[in-house]
Amino acid sequence: MAKDHELKLAQMKEFIQQLGSSVEKYGDPTLERFLIATSMDPNKAANMFVSWQKWRTSFVPLGFIPDSEVVQQLEPRKIFLQGLCNSGHPLMILNASKHYPAKDQHQFKKFVVHVLDKGIASAIRGNEIGNEKIVVIIDLQQVSYKNVDAHGLISAFQFLQAYYPERLAKLYMLNMPRFFVSVWKMISYFLEKATLHKIMIVTSEEERKHFVTEVGKEVLPEVFGGEAKFVALQDVEAPRLESRLTF
Repeated sequence: MAKDHELKLAQMKEFIQQLGSSVEKYGDPTLERFLIATSMDPNKAANMFVSWQKWRTSFVPLGFIPDSEVVQQLEPRKIFLQGLCNSGHPLMILNASKHYPAKDQHQFKKFVVHVLDKGIASAIRGNEIGNEKIVVIIDLQQVSYKNVDAHGLISAFQFLQAYYPERLAKLYMLNMPRFFVSVWKMISYFLEKATLHKIMIVTSEEERKHFVTEVGKEVLPEVFGGEAKFVALQDVEAPRLESRLTF
């Protein structure tokens, strides 16, 4: 199995070179994420990797999205970054009741990149490895129809699947109201099976206890059964993820 894995990784590197690109600045863990996301198909993984490189260069020319470019989305303080949960991955929380559909979709996509980059970067301890992941909670408590942003959620998941392969460790959905069930079914249609398998909709008391145990009380805010306070994304300092070594 190890030799087969090494062979496919070597084949992927060859395909990338044939596509006119380079892997010089990237470590194997980065490339392996793309292999896993394409069911270990070296050709598909190479194409996905090169597409990601082109997208990153075009969409994130500075190597990061500064706060100043997403102020409107940051102001509601709806995203929180809590530190490392029991699995060792950073915990990110979205308070969906503070979110409203964006009028400027381009800026919203920049915000998605800003959020994902910062969440992933907060996992780095020393040098970046290239396979850091995040754990996400979407809290739907007190969500009303005016907060529903199916288009925004689909865009965020599509960005995650296309440009952040194997960066999501787990996603928990809490306090889902009845009316949102049909919305979620529609959104789920656009998600890959690998993504859906990482999503847990917490409904029963038993599931909630399991969720608290998995995540850890030290980073979970009190409202979810933990011992921590909410920490807004913009109040957290993290290294920048740039288009450079092992990103």
